[in-house]
Amino acid sequence: MVEAVLIDLFSLPANLQNNIQGLLHSTLEVIEKCSSIHAPFVYVMCCQRQGSERKGDQEFLLPALRGFQSLKRRLEVVCAQTTAAALYTIKQRLDEKGLSIIKVILPTLRKDLMKVYIDHLFTAVYQFEFEDLQVAPDSESLQMSEHQHERQTLSSQDVALIQSEIQMYLESLPSLKGELTILRSSLIPDDIFLHGFTTRTGGISYIPTLSSCNLFSSSKRRDPQVVVKENLRRLANAAGFNPEAFHRVKVDHANAVCIMGKTEPDNYDGIVTNQKGVTLAAPGADCIPVLFADPVRRACGAAHSGWKGTLLGVSMATVNAMVSEYGCNMKDILVVLGPSVGPCCYKLPHESAKEFHRIDPKCVRLFDSASPYIDIRRATRILLERGGILPENIQDDSITDQKQNITFCTACHPEKFYSHFRDGTNFGTQIGFISIKD
Repeated sequence: MVEAVLIDLFSLPANLQNNIQGLLHSTLEVIEKCSSIHAPFVYVMCCQRQGSERKGDQEFLLPALRGFQSLKRRLEVVCAQTTAAALYTIKQRLDEKGLSIIKVILPTLRKDLMKVYIDHLFTAVYQFEFEDLQVAPDSESLQMSEHQHERQTLSSQDVALIQSEIQMYLESLPSLKGELTILRSSLIPDDIFLHGFTTRTGGISYIPTLSSCNLFSSSKRRDPQVVVKENLRRLANAAGFNPEAFHRVKVDHANAVCIMGKTEPDNYDGIVTNQKGVTLAAPGADCIPVLFADPVRRACGAAHSGWKGTLLGVSMATVNAMVSEYGCNMKDILVVLGPSVGPCCYKLPHESAKEFHRIDPKCVRLFDSASPYIDIRRATRILLERGGILPENIQDDSITDQKQNITFCTACHPEKFYSHFRDGTNFGTQIGFISIKD
């Protein structure tokens, strides 16, 4: 069942411009007639002429909007100077209401163009169907299948122009939830390495659980890749790294490690390099983003360590890759654990908790309960120390000096961090990042 209807009047062909009021009125009549049981939200997208005293087509359309009482509270006209701006505004309205099934009614010649905008600004969470804007639509038009027309393929230049328009619009948006903040460790020497752990502030993501500096997009979340890319660009500007030389682990919740410059595995939770100017990153939204630095051999790494990866030894696998690939000495490697869910909040089923209890009983609290509390940080430290990392070369939540503590509990600090455990499936993601300075 269609939840929302988008009527695209943004750039009508010349032969339809003179009949814009009639087109809209006829289209709304059909929507009202076919939606008596479940009235969808209706958004009319039109152009706001730059420098015009009028609000563009909005005032011109008002006569056509009158009289649709059943749609009145669900009807909104969105005017903007670009298609990207108008469509992104409508996306915000859809997300506010949790709507995902959208019918787009538009001129035939705009269909392929609109699909490119939608591919960039939306994710697989949303379902779109398209219908041609008819001069005299019949009463069944909302129910019939998509009209078949000969497709007009867009050129690569057309697509590039759309991408540029979207990028320029997103760059113009203000940062949300305060300034962009980066947490840094005093253990990693800043004359050799550039590094940090992000918080959730200073980006443009507006959905509450993703707001505002979300740094991961997936088919299950409402934040598209272009928004994440803009958040990353802002982070790169603030931190001082090149976003075009940015490599994030491909999370598999296991212990595979990618060696930069060699064949890249399909999935991996650790990554290492000795190349200057290449930024490595590991995500975390309860799982631990772990950073590794060897100031002697000038090598670094990043790992994503959730409970599965912790048990599989992903941190030591990353250390071992630095030793074998770059000749690092175990005693020189520095390891910093970033913000992650703490033992105050994190629970696992009893069977999984047994594995942590085997590492050290202190890694589990209320062991006899059905869902004991788990300390994945302590387990990570223990496994690193057993592997040969010096205790003083590990920074985690055992640091009692609050000025130096960067391993906060993500679930306990909703104003600072994202948390899958706390926020559910549509959660945001922060990262830990590191690179070797030129």
